[in-house]
Amino acid sequence: MQFEQLRQTMEDNADRIRLFASKLPPEQARWKPDPATWSALEVVHHLYDEERLDFRVRLEIVLHHPQDPWPPIDPEGWVVARCYNEQDPDEILRGFLSERLASLTWLEGLGSPDWEATYAAPFGTIRAGDLFAAWVAHDLLHIRQLVELHWARLVQAAAPYDVRYAGTW
Repeated sequence: MQFEQLRQTMEDNADRIRLFASKLPPEQARWKPDPATWSALEVVHHLYDEERLDFRVRLEIVLHHPQDPWPPIDPEGWVVARCYNEQDPDEILRGFLSERLASLTWLEGLGSPDWEATYAAPFGTIRAGDLFAAWVAHDLLHIRQLVELHWARLVQAAAPYDVRYAGTW
């Protein structure tokens, strides 16, 4: 695994997320193109909770406490239970960025972790390297989600004009 490249991608992803989520008026941060789609605020709040309650915690367990159970998480349920869309967008973004910095510092402090260390997860065995790679990939899934929200908002704002000339989405 190219640890430094993946760690740098995590750092760069924090900047990407900041760019796609900052400077949004609160109504746009909370805007949803349909009831089933998360708002930008919900996406960032999800990333914030995943940063502090999922990936870093679980990777620590895989690397250093493989006998311990993973703490339960409910990422989709938290969106409603924790009223993500009612929170302050700037505060949630600051929280995510602070937690990401803590994660990057924590990763640097690992030294030479055993990326082949395995953990008996409820869905099957997972290696530490798999979990770390998934953490980085998780960012990109949600960056794509943020881009899609910007696209949908643009299409709505441009109406009655059509954006097809830009290319196919």
